[in-house]
Amino acid sequence: MELGADTQGLGNDILTQLMLTRGVAPEEVAKHAKPTMREFLPDPSAFRDMDRAAQRIANAVLAQEKITIYGDYDVDGATSAALLVELLRMLGAEAGYYIPDRLLEGYGPTGEALVQLAEEGSDLIVTVDCGAMAHEALTMAQKAGVDVIVVDHHKCSPDLPPTAALVNPNRLDESDLAASHGHLAAVGVAFLLGIAIVRHLRTEGFFEARKEPDLMGLLDLVALGTVADVAALHGLNRAFVAQGLKVLARRERIGMAALMDASRLKRAPIASDLGFALGPRINAGGRIGESTLGVRLLTTTDPEEARDIAEKLSALNEERRAIEAQVQAEAEAQLDGQHNMAVQVLAGTGWHPGVIGIVAGRIKEKTGKPSIVIALDEAEGTGKGSGRSISGVDLGAAIIAAREADLLVAGGGHAMAAGLTIPSGKLADFTEFLNDRLARDVDHARLSQVMQLDLSLAPGGLTPDLVETLDAAGPYGVGWPAPRVAVGPVRIVKCDIVGKDHLRVIASGRDGKSFKAIAFRAAESEMAQTLLHRAKGRLFHLAGRVKIDDWGPRPAAELHLEDAAFAD
Repeated sequence: MELGADTQGLGNDILTQLMLTRGVAPEEVAKHAKPTMREFLPDPSAFRDMDRAAQRIANAVLAQEKITIYGDYDVDGATSAALLVELLRMLGAEAGYYIPDRLLEGYGPTGEALVQLAEEGSDLIVTVDCGAMAHEALTMAQKAGVDVIVVDHHKCSPDLPPTAALVNPNRLDESDLAASHGHLAAVGVAFLLGIAIVRHLRTEGFFEARKEPDLMGLLDLVALGTVADVAALHGLNRAFVAQGLKVLARRERIGMAALMDASRLKRAPIASDLGFALGPRINAGGRIGESTLGVRLLTTTDPEEARDIAEKLSALNEERRAIEAQVQAEAEAQLDGQHNMAVQVLAGTGWHPGVIGIVAGRIKEKTGKPSIVIALDEAEGTGKGSGRSISGVDLGAAIIAAREADLLVAGGGHAMAAGLTIPSGKLADFTEFLNDRLARDVDHARLSQVMQLDLSLAPGGLTPDLVETLDAAGPYGVGWPAPRVAVGPVRIVKCDIVGKDHLRVIASGRDGKSFKAIAFRAAESEMAQTLLHRAKGRLFHLAGRVKIDDWGPRPAAELHLEDAAFAD
């Protein structure tokens, strides 16, 4: 079914409106409704240093040099590393990987590790999802005589570190076209580099006697890294994820299939599965386990090894949840003293550095403010911090500014997320610096926050067919939000707490139809307390996102509740 500005039929009308409200021009509705690589893929050569990096790697392949991929320990780093390792191995190159330990080495390449890799025989090192700000480490590598290529997407400073090439759409000297792709995750940048490498080898006649690698088969890795890194799902990223989900559905990658089995995911995955089921398991290895588990899983060709690693990652993920819950409770206990702060900066001794990013995200959702959670190490006299921001507040730039003001040992990131290392004695000054710098931006962002609704309907309109229609405009994520609908007016038939702190509601409308709504982790919210204790005899409008509930004998539509308002 083709979509366009002149579409006919209710389903098409809804889809067209969804596209238009997300900034799509009427003449481009069809292009964005079914995002393809052909429509959105830019020429990789538009990015600074891309051809230089591709040529250097192609030369290494031709000369049979030893190449090491140095990745970060999160999902974006693991998928980026796995993508380049697999591609290079398909090209017949000797490709290994190095993933630093989060606790012992911290974020980004260290000079000691780069020099060690060179001493062990690496002729070329490619860092992925890190390195853009690693001036000291890359200077050490340069002095050791090893070429290092940086493939990153984090914020850059005006002065770039010494490298053989630095590919990053967020370089300050990028062209307008390349800079417009600053929302790419590192794995997306790595995929573009892969295209450029193959193109260079093609011009050298490398494929006259061998088959070209299947680059499209790598899009499952790109989709997972993009969604798990909370990259904005518009433009090229939507094409990456849409096409990557098709690759994932084929379950051809042994490690990915094992990961889906460990996640009890039997159907074809959707974008939210990457962020809430698969991604957290990969992350668990880098957060509290072995940092190499993710890359090992995604590159293995042994089904038994894949099952073992996937099961281990699932167990680590459960352990991570328990640690996270404890840190979150202690962090939330500090909020009472920070009501007037524009940025929540929470710090504690003994907090596990592997979960502070997740907790920062939870605090941000709870308070509606940028939040930074710092794990303090009394013995070292420093703290490791991770931050999450709100739309309209560039946290990465603020962290870089704090580092340049000599408040941090290290720090960087992008608009929505950042990491840092801070001397314990500078915590108060850092907090004051952030609040002074970001207070106006936070106030403006919070004042402009309103709940955008895409559709208003009676309970009878909440059907599986509607969910299917809305899903057709996906994949959804940051920058391309899932549709939000309002259902009402309704009366509350039943309201209770299920699980640990989830609110469950049964609501009925004037049309005689009823439906189930659920609000996750919302038992203590004002909305929950209102529906639990003040709903008798009142009518409400309920707002949220529609999903399919397939636990019963037949699929039904339910509302994932986000807000409620009196209708009388």
